[in-house]
Amino acid sequence: MTDRTRTRRRARTGALVGAMVGGVAAGDGLRATVERLRRRLHDGYDAAEIAVEGPITRDGGRGPGRPGTTPADDIVDAIERADDDPHARALLVKLNTPGGAVLPSEDIRLAAERFEGPTVAYATDTCASGGYWIASGCDELWAREASLVGSIGVRSAGINAKGLADKLGLDYRGLNAGEYKDAGFPLKEPEADEEAYLQGIVDDYYERFVERVAEGRGLSEAAVRETEARVYLGADAHENGLVDELGTREDVEERLAEDLGLGEIEVEDFTPKKRLIDRLRGGAAALAYAFGAGVASAFGADREGPEFRL
Repeated sequence: MTDRTRTRRRARTGALVGAMVGGVAAGDGLRATVERLRRRLHDGYDAAEIAVEGPITRDGGRGPGRPGTTPADDIVDAIERADDDPHARALLVKLNTPGGAVLPSEDIRLAAERFEGPTVAYATDTCASGGYWIASGCDELWAREASLVGSIGVRSAGINAKGLADKLGLDYRGLNAGEYKDAGFPLKEPEADEEAYLQGIVDDYYERFVERVAEGRGLSEAAVRETEARVYLGADAHENGLVDELGTREDVEERLAEDLGLGEIEVEDFTPKKRLIDRLRGGAAALAYAFGAGVASAFGADREGPEFRL
């Protein structure tokens, strides 16, 4: 080895040691150096983010859903894909939804609950009803002070077209096996016992909703019922225990980094990509749908009977 080679090596070594010592003197420079080295050794992300936006529906392979909706099957697949990814050690669920169908919401909640690692739900504009049901399956729920959070309730609604059918001279004739098979059918006037039967289903869903929230947020069932399906601003929801923490997206990432024992984290978007036609169908159509449905409810006009929604 020549003297010139030794000199170059000593210079490089001295520069490296000097950089490390200088970093330590500056505070967390060494930790940042280790973080950069760690990122070079794997794909560069530590957490998966999945966005649930718009009304929650079941995909079911029937093609495009209602405008601006979230197909639950796609979201569940994305969460399971993240769970199988060794680099996705934590899950961030971004929620901006007024709610939707009961079972699709439950499927997403279960997928988040089964994720092997820290899970944090983050409410942006709206986390209501079905969205809140999903959040109950995550370790923590964060929101902004002005986010709309809550609507812990269930609704079944349908259009009764009996009067219109009479004006048009249409006479409903149904052949059924089972007394309540056509309960809630839009072309017949509901009987009192049929309405009581349907109300019983709504009540059962509500009891399950209350249980999920009480368990997920560490509240008593009585405290959850006292909300009476109200929607709260994030700051108020934090005061009554419906939200664990208030903060920005950056604050959420800092919490996940702490949970993983890291100085900082990289987040990879695992949200299913929407087709161009679905993106173009959004906007005004989604607004019209949400307005007609109301927060966490909708008419089941395209179904034979009532639709139960969160």
